[in-house]
Amino acid sequence: MTTTTTGLRVLACAALALLAACASPAGVRRDAGCDRACLKGQIDHYLAAMTAHDPRRLRLDPKVRFTEDTAQMPLGQGLWQTATALRGFRQDYLDVRAGVAASHVVVEAGGKRVMLALRLKVEHGRLREIETMTVHDAHEGMFFEVDSLKAASPEMAKVPPDGQRETRESLIRIATGYPAGLKIGSFLKADTQLAADAYRFENGRRMAGPGCSFQPPSCENMKAQRIPTLSGITYRVVAVDEELGLVLLRLDFGPGSLFGPDDRWLHAWEAFKVYGGQIHAAEAFMRGMPAHTPSGW
Repeated sequence: MTTTTTGLRVLACAALALLAACASPAGVRRDAGCDRACLKGQIDHYLAAMTAHDPRRLRLDPKVRFTEDTAQMPLGQGLWQTATALRGFRQDYLDVRAGVAASHVVVEAGGKRVMLALRLKVEHGRLREIETMTVHDAHEGMFFEVDSLKAASPEMAKVPPDGQRETRESLIRIATGYPAGLKIGSFLKADTQLAADAYRFENGRRMAGPGCSFQPPSCENMKAQRIPTLSGITYRVVAVDEELGLVLLRLDFGPGSLFGPDDRWLHAWEAFKVYGGQIHAAEAFMRGMPAHTPSGW
């Protein structure tokens, strides 16, 4: 092969690569990953496979890892063995940039309702990480008002108003002002950015905001509400839904959250609705775990 022929082939290949790049939107690779519809579909498929007790229905990475209530186990065990149906409540948190599909869901298992918190990490169209937490009753969750969880809250599903949408970085900064307030025992002192009508649900109970049930009427102002000092609180960001202004955190409340005869610590999957520089809602599924239990991730 002559040098001239080789040079022409190189130029041809370069031209083809340029055409392929121009055919795609700027800054987007040809393998665009999993968009919102794809992430929602991953949750749909997971829940359908779980209630059918058949993990073979899922597209799994060969190295997939599954945990339930912090314990690693083979996929198909735990709630997979007892879940039979979905109930009305489901709130998704779709993080396109991170490839994470997360959800709060109420399922039926053994004839009873169970709160399920779910995180799916999607890589190349397959599930690589599956992290779950379940709450079956008040003993596990400190309280359990699943009857109030009939459908997702309108506030969480609302698209942020024009001009009030936050950047990803701002969403995280504003949402993490919440654990910052718990750490020092005051949302006022931490200047947590809470809207005047912000509310908080915990395991179905309205604990703060208009119509709250926890020490009314003082609980109606969420920012001024008396809260415990949880100096050992830790958290990590699970998902950031940039389109809907939702941030889901996984919180370990630490020793200040002791409850029950066995002194468990509360672990929470808590979601925050953020727009216009403020938190407008917080909704959490919570479960007590033995002190110092790691998250498993």
